[in-house]
Amino acid sequence: MVQDPKTVVVVGTGYVGLPAALLMARVGHKVIGVDINENIVKAINEGVMHIKEDELQAILDEPRVRANLTAQTTPTEADIFFIAVPSPLDERKKIADLSMVISATEALVPHLKAGNLVVLESTVPPLTCREVLTPILEKSGLKVGENLYLAHCPERILPGNVFHEIVHNDRIIGADDETSRRLATEIYATFVEGELLQTDDVTAEFCKLVENTYRDINIALANELNAVAETLGINGVDAFKLSNRHPRVNVLTPGIGVGGHCIPIDPWFIKEVDPINSRMIMTARQVNQEMPARTAAKIRKAVRNVNAPKLVLIGASYKPNVEDTRESPANEIVELLIEDGYDVSHYDPLVDSMRYDSLESAVTDADALVVLVGHTVVLDEIAANRSAIEDAMRTPIILTF
Repeated sequence: MVQDPKTVVVVGTGYVGLPAALLMARVGHKVIGVDINENIVKAINEGVMHIKEDELQAILDEPRVRANLTAQTTPTEADIFFIAVPSPLDERKKIADLSMVISATEALVPHLKAGNLVVLESTVPPLTCREVLTPILEKSGLKVGENLYLAHCPERILPGNVFHEIVHNDRIIGADDETSRRLATEIYATFVEGELLQTDDVTAEFCKLVENTYRDINIALANELNAVAETLGINGVDAFKLSNRHPRVNVLTPGIGVGGHCIPIDPWFIKEVDPINSRMIMTARQVNQEMPARTAAKIRKAVRNVNAPKLVLIGASYKPNVEDTRESPANEIVELLIEDGYDVSHYDPLVDSMRYDSLESAVTDADALVVLVGHTVVLDEIAANRSAIEDAMRTPIILTF
């Protein structure tokens, strides 16, 4: 339990905001979760997690958390305000859509008082704290850095392992003044066990983009090298395993594309602030964006000799063993095949509305079983029942990506 509990408002109770709210309530802070979705507010107040994370549900079930955490649709006065709302990509302009960040910040203004701390966790382009949030917050009559404090602490979580990541990962605390950094570090220190690394706000904004852009580029390298291997008629994955025996080489596993709420989005935020110096970044983004179309082409090729093929595609989440479907390349592949006129059935055992009784029943009279997302439960079932699955199919073509 913290010795000096604070009243904390968390605006946005999704994958980022709700776990933070739970952990702060757990250590004794009085936390008010704010969300415009009335169903989410109701679920939190009734003790029901809308995010499928067993550990987080267990925390929400704790009496102390239930006593310290409430939810409502509008902000209220507090000591500390967290902003953890989405900052998606404007698909047409390919720039950050900060409308929800701006709305959340504006909603805080009537409730601000001297000494308050505002923490932005949403991923944003560099200079957002200084050029977007600060002018809005100062409409309160307070001055950022003098009697109102602002920090940026980009989230570092992994769907499927949120609790461990939010507690144990090192966190970057960025602010333009020492008091903001100190106040932000103090609140995070109450529930984060990882190291708290202090810097300025622009560097903190940039670091989050660097982390995900690094991953995007390395995934693109694996995908492009795999395409070269296919041209040469060799197995790229086998080649990578051999190459990775070098002590300073780690080629990743190629895939069907890049999904999730960070990796396919954040590189564009770098291009937004400096298009001249982000050419390699955009080339990597182009490579990964092409992967769903390349994958769809491979599926077409596999069934080219089958008359009116019936396809069963498994996987709708953006990566194995999670139910998160945001920016999923699997769904893009399905859409491409449906647009081409293929008979497609689409399932995912981890997504509520897309489950099936068994693979054997799902593929009855099908011509191809295509595993787009390698959930362990799917791969295990294929390994255990492959013969029965193939016997149920009209044409026993099984593809695993």
